[in-house]
Amino acid sequence: MRINFVTLKYIVALDIYRNFVRAAQSCGVTQPTLSAAIKNMETELDIVIFDRDSHPVKPTRTGEKIIEMARLVLRDVSMIEEFVLAEKGSEAGEVSVGIIPTVAPYVLPGLFREIRDSYPAVKLKVAEMRTSFLIEKLRSAELDMAILATPQKHNGLLEIPLYYERFIAYVSPDDDFYSLGEIPSDMLPSDRLWVLEEGHCFRNQVFGFCHGGRQTHAEYQAGSIGTLVNIVDRNGGYTVIPELHASLLSDVQSKNLRPIVCGRDGTVSGENISGGHPGDKGNCCPVREVSLLIRDDFVRERLLNVIAGCIRRIIPDSMLDTRLKRFAIKI
Repeated sequence: MRINFVTLKYIVALDIYRNFVRAAQSCGVTQPTLSAAIKNMETELDIVIFDRDSHPVKPTRTGEKIIEMARLVLRDVSMIEEFVLAEKGSEAGEVSVGIIPTVAPYVLPGLFREIRDSYPAVKLKVAEMRTSFLIEKLRSAELDMAILATPQKHNGLLEIPLYYERFIAYVSPDDDFYSLGEIPSDMLPSDRLWVLEEGHCFRNQVFGFCHGGRQTHAEYQAGSIGTLVNIVDRNGGYTVIPELHASLLSDVQSKNLRPIVCGRDGTVSGENISGGHPGDKGNCCPVREVSLLIRDDFVRERLLNVIAGCIRRIIPDSMLDTRLKRFAIKI
């Protein structure tokens, strides 16, 4: 009895996608090639791995156990490959990374440049999408890593904090806030607030510390931070932007920025919100944590450190997680 290593990849892919066409695409082969290889394996073992009458296709009880063992075999092989690359001192391979839209504009330009200049043997594939889709695709192994706001606390996923980013108010010169030097978070009314559309985690974070529920300045809800800034310029009110967006503003627009500090009771609350950079004593302000997420079975440690190292060189040192500045990532 012979079991083909490539076919193990096929059955794991089919278990992930539950669709022959999508599984074949993920493996870079045609659907008939993948189907025939799996059928031949079933014939060789004299068992049925997948119930093809089910829609979507799903593994049999015996198939589930075989697929679990196949995952372990593939993981062990990946560990051998990773070990050999480490012994050779080689950073090479393909890595797929997902990233949320409210982080992408500040990380991706530098990430592409760093990979191109420092790691030409690494092929970087990036997909920009919202948090819920990133988590789904990370779980299904369609992505190797994801960069998003945390904590997420999903079973089977590991979170590696990268940096901590303050929230800043962008205020129209016609708004009452313009005369203030800083704005307590519990003074931020939502009835003058322009926000991102539903589905962005950044929207939920902002509502987490703005006062007055979820009544927004108008019916329109923007799809990008840049659009929000332009709307405030033309229509008044205010919006909330991440710290790194400030570098994209003109000199005139930069005059409209106002720091957001903790509420008058000294606290800040909300989804994915903390009260300042860990270790940043005496400085209380709403902050979001941005992390790199991987599955807990991920073994490509060198590529993980390549991506984390590139981000370390892109993000201002004062924003970086202390551990990321001092240590390599071990998994």
